[in-house]
Amino acid sequence: MFVAVTAWFLSIVFLSVFLFGYANRLAVNWNQADFIFHGTTFVFYFGAFLLQAATTSLHHFPRNFNSTTQERILNGREYNISIAASVCASCICVRETEVCSKPF
Repeated sequence: MFVAVTAWFLSIVFLSVFLFGYANRLAVNWNQADFIFHGTTFVFYFGAFLLQAATTSLHHFPRNFNSTTQERILNGREYNISIAASVCASCICVRETEVCSKPF
């Protein structure tokens, strides 16, 4: 959630800079700024994907509360949501890689 909200907020900031005409007033290489933004977003989304996939892979391992009580780390519904989140994060990583690899 942190990655998505941060990326959304920075996208709104970039949009506001261009809509209000500050892009012409600021001496910034906007191609480089765009590349750095998408590269950083890729790194954050890839990290989120790895953490989500690791959590999903631990679904079948029981967690012991004491010697007689065991519970799965994720129940069925949480497992399905975790799979969907992993797939979504991997698709976003592929998209960010394509955006970063475009020529200036």
